[in-house]
Amino acid sequence: MFQRVKQYVQKPKVIIFLAILLALVLWFWFCLPRQLFNSPTSYVIDDDQGQLLGAAIAPNGQWHFPYDTAVPEKFKQCIIAFEDKRFEHHPGIDMIAFSRAIKQNMHSKHVVSGGSTITMQVIRLATKHKRTFWNKLSEIFMAVRLECTHSKQEVLALYTSNAPFGTNVIGLDAAAWRYFGRSPDKLSWGEMAAMAVLPNSPSLVHPGKNRQILLKKRNLLLDKLYRQGTIDSTTTALAKLEPVPDRPMPLPQSAPHLLERFKSDHKTDKTSDTRIRTTIKSNLQQQVNDILERHHSVLKANDINNIAAVILDVETGAAVAYAGNISHPEDPEMESDVDVVNAPRSPGSTLKPLLYASMLHDGLILPNSLIPDIPTQIAGYHPENFDLGYDGAVPASRALSRSLNVPAVKMLQQFKYERFYDFLQKAGITTLKKPADHYGLSLILGGGENTLWELTGAYADMARVLNHYNKYNGKYDTADYHSPVYALQPARKPQLQKAGLLDAGAIYYTFQAMEEVMRPGEEMLWQQFSSTQRIAWKTGTSFGFRDGWAIGVTPRYVVGVWVGNTDGEGRPDLTGINTAAPILFEIFRLLPVARDWFDMPVGEMVKIKVCHKSGYRAGEYCEDTDEMWVPKSGLKAPACPWHQLVHLDASGKWQVTADCMSPGSMVNKAWFVLPPSMEYYYKTKNYQYHVLPPFRSDCALAERGSPMELIYPKDGAKVYVPLEADGSRGRMICNAAHRQTGIKIFWHLDDKYVGETSDFHQIALNPPAGKHKLTLVDGNGNNLQINFEVLAK
Repeated sequence: MFQRVKQYVQKPKVIIFLAILLALVLWFWFCLPRQLFNSPTSYVIDDDQGQLLGAAIAPNGQWHFPYDTAVPEKFKQCIIAFEDKRFEHHPGIDMIAFSRAIKQNMHSKHVVSGGSTITMQVIRLATKHKRTFWNKLSEIFMAVRLECTHSKQEVLALYTSNAPFGTNVIGLDAAAWRYFGRSPDKLSWGEMAAMAVLPNSPSLVHPGKNRQILLKKRNLLLDKLYRQGTIDSTTTALAKLEPVPDRPMPLPQSAPHLLERFKSDHKTDKTSDTRIRTTIKSNLQQQVNDILERHHSVLKANDINNIAAVILDVETGAAVAYAGNISHPEDPEMESDVDVVNAPRSPGSTLKPLLYASMLHDGLILPNSLIPDIPTQIAGYHPENFDLGYDGAVPASRALSRSLNVPAVKMLQQFKYERFYDFLQKAGITTLKKPADHYGLSLILGGGENTLWELTGAYADMARVLNHYNKYNGKYDTADYHSPVYALQPARKPQLQKAGLLDAGAIYYTFQAMEEVMRPGEEMLWQQFSSTQRIAWKTGTSFGFRDGWAIGVTPRYVVGVWVGNTDGEGRPDLTGINTAAPILFEIFRLLPVARDWFDMPVGEMVKIKVCHKSGYRAGEYCEDTDEMWVPKSGLKAPACPWHQLVHLDASGKWQVTADCMSPGSMVNKAWFVLPPSMEYYYKTKNYQYHVLPPFRSDCALAERGSPMELIYPKDGAKVYVPLEADGSRGRMICNAAHRQTGIKIFWHLDDKYVGETSDFHQIALNPPAGKHKLTLVDGNGNNLQINFEVLAK
């Protein structure tokens, strides 16, 4: 038997037949392209519940939403009843309908019916075949092939997503929004019936034309659904009263800047779909848009045209609101198309909390360590506080809450700007494109550029670390530091380790200091209202009043606000506290109110004695101390440098030495002593500060410390003295401090006497360009000498 079959198969005619059969089978199996539809689709963003936030027309000028596997039940019933009543049962071709079509066409001697099934229409939409006999034959085979590997639901979804619905609208999703302003699942029977008849005659939807034809076809379909028992008589009657589609409606545009950002991001990842479900909450998004618009109507009177805001969920880092700018496309001068959330801008003082936390983490300071606040010049860099005043010395926490510039620069000088630059990069800041030396100490005052997106994300990272510290039993999750996201992300598995980029204790005290900031218009009264949220917040103002920032943190949310002009134009009063902060707190009022606060990370802290006056670790001569929880790294913090033991006579009015009084007769007393330049400003703001008594006149000068200090210029300074209006060289104001009230200081420039001062030690000098020596001699014979250089230009 086997030999007979073998002989039969080897016959030439049989071989040719089998080869043809094999070729047909292979053609049948591979006749479908790997991807049926490859036309460009619209960019679409949905909110966290799947509702449309916005969409952009596809590159080919069509409204064509990406393929959707879900097909509304109403549309399924309508399209099957209208196009292919045996769709659920045939294998891709309906022989009954096809035979009837052939008979009708032969009788009429022209094509009056195609007999195409929904599956065949999917093939024609994909291949764009012209209506010829051979193409029809090819469509039949391809339709059967499609049914071999696709379920009926998948075939119907392909049709629903790619059928034409008139004008430049493709697919049911886009059609529902363009014609009814709603998603397909919210359409009524009358609206869905109108949708079902359109792919068969898409020209019927032309505004102002064919209205009666479309209405008649829609109503015939409704009658058919009634006869089938799909809908009842009441539903049929009410559906017939509904109007048919008229002019296309504009699509929602609640987050236009996020849509543009998604389009930009998609260009780097073209494998993903052009539709995403974002983490945005649409109601909150609209409320934020309304707040920005309301404030914009006031701010534009001062020619401040642009505002941006973002709200992040702390736990996930996901954006729940993203307003990249106000939206006024009708007014090009507003430049409202710029997405400022993702635009590099000067951050002003908003990096100061990160520096404060870094120094606590390294044990360089304690929360309330005194930081110098005096006129400062470092390598030609001359920072100033916003109010142009000085406190002499100020606790680090208060320097942060008051956003003082000079203490911040002093802290960065101690921490080293190179280290802080590296820390910012580890914390996810990517906008510092130039080397650390390019920014120098100005980095802490907005000398670099940052985005609202990354800065708000950095604050969220810190809050997340603090929330998770106790949750993970005193360990740190490396995944807590990550960029914010606007699309749903899979849950991350914790990667725990003993140490983190910032320890929880440092973050806790940073937020404590930020909570003490006085809220705009409320002074400190907000603390008395239990309904008010506890918020740690920071403002920032860039040089030239170009950018106003405000970022606020709670255990659940981080809100970031930017105000300014996208073209960089500065405006008077464009400060973070005046413009961005009021918006920040209005946005926080939209969020769930909770008085919950971050738990103190006791496991990352130790209780030590801290000097009450200096805020440093208590030293040998600190008599007034407080027991205080500090980060464990605080054990490395230096002991108080400002307390020393002084020797007084019996009256306590004079300092003495062993040259003028026997040690047994001396009164030894611990004294809080600041350097003269710090003391000069500190005592004007702190009336409890006691200046050291002067040395008794009969005591040796050699053992006295220097009682005076030059505030400006410092030794080695390079000074440029600007020209006056008449072209002559101006004068430089030199300033000194002396411990002893009323004493005279004699000033010498290049060993030539230039004048004397008493009490208020300030003198104007006019040195020529070049190197100079300045010498000060007080009435007691103490002298001080420094060298400086005047620059010609």
